[in-house]
Amino acid sequence: MPVIRAINEPLCLPELFMLSRQVLRYAEDLNVVRSERDEACAALRAARFDVLLRLAAAAELKDDDTGAHLVRMGHFSAALARACGQSEEWCGRLLYASRMHDVGKIGVPDRILKKAGRLTDEEWQEMRRHPEIGAAILGGSDNPVLQMAAEVALHHHERFDGGGYPHGVAGEAIPLAARIVAVADVFDALTSDRCYRPALPVDRALGMIEHGAAEGHFDADVVAVFLRISAEVMELRAAIAAGRVEGEFRS
Repeated sequence: MPVIRAINEPLCLPELFMLSRQVLRYAEDLNVVRSERDEACAALRAARFDVLLRLAAAAELKDDDTGAHLVRMGHFSAALARACGQSEEWCGRLLYASRMHDVGKIGVPDRILKKAGRLTDEEWQEMRRHPEIGAAILGGSDNPVLQMAAEVALHHHERFDGGGYPHGVAGEAIPLAARIVAVADVFDALTSDRCYRPALPVDRALGMIEHGAAEGHFDADVVAVFLRISAEVMELRAAIAAGRVEGEFRS
């Protein structure tokens, strides 16, 4: 039978030793629980990130049969950010954040996305909802990549002169990440085959980008840097096509 001890009776040395060992075991068990919890949270965050990348790819496949546009413009955006003087950490975030810019198109009906002719006013209003849909999908995360992705999704169709959508934000009030993605996205779209037209020559596409800056569509400073590194961008495009540049989605 266990010995009943008075509350104020002191413990002997063996009992103190046994108690200390129990406390250490409890502490070790607590550390294991905390570690398992942290690993589970990290796995959950990684899984969410992977799901969102795949959702972005699914949205892109509604427009593009290969999804290669996301890979190219992600690398173009990172290269442009680097040339604009951003840190490697910032550029690494943009590499993946940029790929989620059109995730909101998952909420736009195919009859609108794939329509061969001109959109009606009602259809155009529906199309213009995709930045806010994307921001809603990506928002509320403590992941820096997803935070940047939400900004890009919301603002990549804003114009530098304030004439864009969804909110008519202008100038440097548009996040830099979105201003960079806007240029990289349009350039890759212009130089890629589409169901309604073949790819444009690089020189013509660059001319259209430069004209877009002059007309207030793009940030002129960002465009000036892009024009300066255009040869590097085309080398990067060729390397991606040849499989010499990582193209898979990673968290």
